Amino acid sequence: MNHSFTISRSANGFRARLLGVMALLFCLYMPLEAAAQAAPKIKMAYAKCAHCLSMSMVPGLAKGVDIEAINFTSGNDALTALVSKSVDIAQVTYLHFVTGLDKGMDLVAISGQVNGGSELVVAKDFPLAANDWVGLKKMIADYKAQGKPFRIAASRGNAQDLHMRGEFLKNGINPSRDVQFVNIPNPADHNAALQRGEIELIGTVEPFASQIRLGGVGKHFNFPYDQAAGKLTNLIVTRSDVIKEKPEAVKQTVAAIVSLVDQLNKDKQAWVDSIVKGTGLDRGIATEALQNAYPDYTMYRGATLAIADMMRDLKYISRDVNADIEKNMNYSFLTSITGKTPKDLGY
Repeated sequence: MNHSFTISRSANGFRARLLGVMALLFCLYMPLEAAAQAAPKIKMAYAKCAHCLSMSMVPGLAKGVDIEAINFTSGNDALTALVSKSVDIAQVTYLHFVTGLDKGMDLVAISGQVNGGSELVVAKDFPLAANDWVGLKKMIADYKAQGKPFRIAASRGNAQDLHMRGEFLKNGINPSRDVQFVNIPNPADHNAALQRGEIELIGTVEPFASQIRLGGVGKHFNFPYDQAAGKLTNLIVTRSDVIKEKPEAVKQTVAAIVSLVDQLNKDKQAWVDSIVKGTGLDRGIATEALQNAYPDYTMYRGATLAIADMMRDLKYISRDVNADIEKNMNYSFLTSITGKTPKDLGY
């Protein structure tokens, strides 16, 4: 009787130890399995402007990829982070893409995002009506006759700078000779510069254009879209090594951007929230800013070639980069996600 009890207790003890070992092995195995199944990671840079800040919503729309969205002051900073390999993907502009190719940078365009966002604003007390280019040229001539420079400003190297210069050239004003250019790198400083009287006209970006107008510091002069770049602004770019090493992660990031564009076209409330959070400006300014923004994931190849030609005329680039543009606009991710042909997507 006692012997039987001893055997039974020994068996129970063995069973308990076996279950304990199995539980330990299971606990050790689970983290390894989870790690094996973890989504690939992508670091994504974006700038601080009305149409750019919506990129903060991309991680929440991503499936099959873990996206870390990092906010930079400008597209120039986002581009620097990309080429230095601090990030994998960046929201920049068509201008950044073209200038980067001109400098031999490894850049591959993979999606559009949002266009528009540019506005020319003049000091509030200027006797100048909207789109009065004759009046503006007379004012510039009067300044020159008085020995005073007519000062125009923008953040050099961004899309608004290009839009402004192209519009000036089209209307008979040479931005290199007829006026004095002032570079204000951070668009958030545009309002204060105009308010202090340091400039006469500024080519700025939303939501700061709306801040200037609604705050009574300046008034609308022109939407500078009657030039080769039209309303084209944002472009999503990566590097060839990222495409090679993380093709599925890139594809899923583009899928999230396509979802973002679809969402922005349906409901702008979350977009307004992202602007308020990213800039600290009030909702009225953020809402006004979106009157001048156009969500669109299309990549416009023909217009990009025209932009490059205009940039050569403006001395922004030193060589013909048309072959580089043709080679480095990759439509495969957009076509895979949307089911559309490259021609449908702007090729």
